[in-house]
Amino acid sequence: MRNGLLLYNPAAGRHSLRRYLRGIVSVLQEADWRVDVAETLSGTHATQTAHQAAQEKYDAVFAIGGDGTVGQVASGLIHSETALAVLPAGTTNVWALEQGQQPFSWRRPNALRESAKALARVAPQAVDVGDCNGVPFLLWAGIGLDARAIRRIEPRPRFFKYLAVPHFFAATVLEASLWHGLDLRIHIEGELVEGHVLVALASNIRHYVGGMSLISPNAFLDDGEMELWLLSGDSLADALRHFYELISGKHLTSEQARCIPFRNALVESDANFSMQADGDPTFGGRKARIRVLPRALKTLMPENALYLLKTPQR
Repeated sequence: MRNGLLLYNPAAGRHSLRRYLRGIVSVLQEADWRVDVAETLSGTHATQTAHQAAQEKYDAVFAIGGDGTVGQVASGLIHSETALAVLPAGTTNVWALEQGQQPFSWRRPNALRESAKALARVAPQAVDVGDCNGVPFLLWAGIGLDARAIRRIEPRPRFFKYLAVPHFFAATVLEASLWHGLDLRIHIEGELVEGHVLVALASNIRHYVGGMSLISPNAFLDDGEMELWLLSGDSLADALRHFYELISGKHLTSEQARCIPFRNALVESDANFSMQADGDPTFGGRKARIRVLPRALKTLMPENALYLLKTPQR
C-alpha cells in the first residue's frame, strides 16, 4: 500500500472543492492508497506542507488546485522521493492540460475523480525544474509584460476567476499601453545576447498563454534544458502581434521572436523588471539567474502523456 497526501487549495478555481474530496479519496483507496487530507492556508504553507510530506516519506502529494498551487507544492518536493500528482481545479491548469487532463468545473463534476483514476496506478517519472533567483518553477519564469499583468491582477477575488481570460487580457493590454519594454543583456551558454523586449520567458513546457499557445512544440520535460523566448517590441501593437503569432503558431518563424535553448542564463537590465514564476508574481529586480535542475522532481503522469518525456520510466 502506498501513502498519499491529498492537499487542496480552498481558494483555487471558481467553486468550492470540499464536497468532492470524499470521492477522490475513495478512488485512491480502491487503487490501494492510504490517504491523508490537508488544506493549504497560503502558498508558503503549501510548500511547507509538501516538504513535510517528503520528510515523512509519503509516496505522493496529490495537489488539488491550479498552476500556482502546483508550483508551490512542487517547490516542497524537489530532490525528494515523494512524487507530485496534479488534480487540476484552478483558474489556469496548463500543467495538467499539457498532459491531457481535464480540469474540474461545474460542467465536469467528475473530472477530479477521473484525474485521480488516471494517476492512481502509474509509475513516478522524473522531470526538470527551473530555478529563478532561488525560486523554483515547473512551467515558466517570465520577465516583462506577462509578469506586469500578473502582478496587476493577483491576488484576485473568486468572482474574477469566472472572467480569468478576459481579465488577464485586459490587464495585459493596459500594461502594454503604458509600458514600452526594456533593454536586456543575457549571458547564456557563453554568449552575450542584447535586445529590447516586451517578454523574456524561460519555458519548461510546450504550452503558454493559459494553454492557448503551443509555444515550444518539441519541448521535453526531462531533457536537462529549457527554452528562453525573447519577444521584442515596445508598443501595444507589438504586444497584440505577439499574441496573434503565439496563438497561430507564427511565432516559430517570426523575426520578432527568438528562441534559445539553455541550461544556465543570467538576465540583466539597467532598469528594474517584474517577474513571475508559474503564473504567480515574484520578486523582481535588475538581475535574474535562471538555471535548470535536471530531473529534480518526481511526478505522477497519465500514461498517455509519457510522450512528453525523452526517457520515460515504465
